[in-house]
Formats: sequence, structure tokens, C-alpha cells
Amino acid sequence: MSRTIYVTGEAKSPNNNPITTQFGLFFVGLVVDTETHVILRADCTAALPLTVEFVRELLEGRSLQEEDALVEAIIDRYHGSSQRAMAAAVRSAAAKYRDLVDGSPAQPNTPVARRQPGS
Repeated sequence: MSRTIYVTGEAKSPNNNPITTQFGLFFVGLVVDTETHVILRADCTAALPLTVEFVRELLEGRSLQEEDALVEAIIDRYHGSSQRAMAAAVRSAAAKYRDLVDGSPAQPNTPVARRQPGS
């Protein structure tokens, strides 16, 4: 079994933010090692490539299970207009990750088994 999973988090960004105009919501996508819980790769919806680069620096190499420390780093270091949305998106991704790791019921986006022909 593979040690990595991809999880996303989303949050509403301010109405005057280009992210809202372009994407509707602020999204963060994370590739996480399920044994160490470390974020291996991070990406986000951003209007500027520098923002994506900075978000990667903030998140990659850190444990997704240390949600409060991740949010604190965002608040301390990221002062863009989507700061609150970024923090909320990371919390959303961390919650989804906890549910997956803990074996909680499937999320709404989880594929449903297909019916067999004739059943």
C-alpha cells in the first residue's frame, strides 16, 4: 500500500481578493506521508506564483497533525489578504486527514461502489 495520500482543504476568501474572482474559494492541496504525517508537497489557489512558493515553504516538511502550529506559522508569516482563508483551508485539510487516518465514515467526495450489471 502506498504511504502517501492527497487531501484538500477549502475556505472562502475575501470578496475583493483575486482568488475569489478566479477560483471562487481558496483551496490547499497536500500530499501527506501517512506513516509520518509529514506534508511532502503543497499547493494552493493563488493569483501570484510567489504566494504558492511561500505556502510551500510554510507547509512542506511539517506534520499535518500539528494543525495549531501550522496555523500559527500562517498567522505569523503570511500577511496576504487571504491569510484567514489559508488558515481555514489548512484546518479543513487537517480535519479531512484526521477522518481518513482514524477510519471515520467516508467523506462526501469518496467514490461509491458501482452496481454490478443485473443487480
